[in-house]
Amino acid sequence: MNRFPLETCLETRWELAARLFGAVATTPGRIPGPRLCNAARQTRRLHHQPRNHPAWTLAVRPACYRKPLTQEPNNHRQYSTPPPAPNSNEPTIHSMFERHTSTWQYLVADPSTHTAVIIDPVLDYNNTNRTVSTHTADALLSLIHSQGYAISHILETHAHADHLSAAFYLQRKLSPHKHQGSGKPPLVGIGKRIGQVQRLFGKRYGVASEEHDGVFDLLLEDDAVLEVGRLRGQVMHLPGHTPDHVGYRIGDNVFCGDSLFHPSLGTARCDFPGGSAQALYHSARKLLSLPDHVKIWTGHDYPVQGEREPEPWTSVGEHRARNKHLRDGVTEDEFVELRSERDRHLAAPRLVHESLQVNIRAGQLPKPDEAGMRTFKLPLKVQGGAW
Repeated sequence: MNRFPLETCLETRWELAARLFGAVATTPGRIPGPRLCNAARQTRRLHHQPRNHPAWTLAVRPACYRKPLTQEPNNHRQYSTPPPAPNSNEPTIHSMFERHTSTWQYLVADPSTHTAVIIDPVLDYNNTNRTVSTHTADALLSLIHSQGYAISHILETHAHADHLSAAFYLQRKLSPHKHQGSGKPPLVGIGKRIGQVQRLFGKRYGVASEEHDGVFDLLLEDDAVLEVGRLRGQVMHLPGHTPDHVGYRIGDNVFCGDSLFHPSLGTARCDFPGGSAQALYHSARKLLSLPDHVKIWTGHDYPVQGEREPEPWTSVGEHRARNKHLRDGVTEDEFVELRSERDRHLAAPRLVHESLQVNIRAGQLPKPDEAGMRTFKLPLKVQGGAW
């Protein structure tokens, strides 16, 4: 793995510094870890230098980064699979974990053509100061450019209720400029049942139909085939968490969104409108009927701090052996009872209202009002008879 001397990183562009103090060195053919060991050693050494030591100064650091160098400036980790064997029909997969919403997002590429798709990208949102930013999406763009990928599709597994989608932002940033010729922007796709979710939450939040109708470029049919360069992917309808939920199989990999989680966590909740524990049971059994070696790439992970790092995938065989909710032998009735009881005690996701208002618009923010402000609608729960 590449290591960069601390002094070099302090004098070079932020993209290189991010490799040291952020997530990963993206050299093709190398498997990056969550943090470079050399960086950890050098930052500890730096910590003991006087505060006026010249190494503490980052002349090129952006305004958003004002923390000591012993802390990571970004909120994501990146991992990459080794390059597949030639002619293996397997993709190269880059997974990025966004810590604030515990979301996995994926960049899946055909190594022979460098064509790639993005799955479930995250737009940063701070609900304390109501600020939207693009640090996570920009890190994804840096990875795309460093690898020389051409993005053909941006794919959503469903209308997420726990994070905002960066699909619209990424589509704009990846659209060819006029001087680049007649290239086309990547297409934003989602399962064909998104319309019922858009109508439901559009009405609930007062989003005009013209703001969500037709905002997705592709409404994907069940079992539709997607071409990723020379690779062929397939759409899988996986209802349960939400009615519109789909997964994407590419080679021996399924990107299952919020269907299956890490085996120690089990499955996703089913108490959203249109959700169904019965449907999720059958979706999960569809996934677990695949060969044992197939990898199930999850949409989230919530590890207990100190016990393990976030893990992006688990094999079908591992799920069948030890999934907390759906290992072999668990019946439909047992799962429905367990899942329903669990859901009765879950709080609403922290960003549920903001997420849905953006995600039914395919990642577009609400339009500015007459005062020029973009606003979300947040429902109030009023107790007592005072109002």
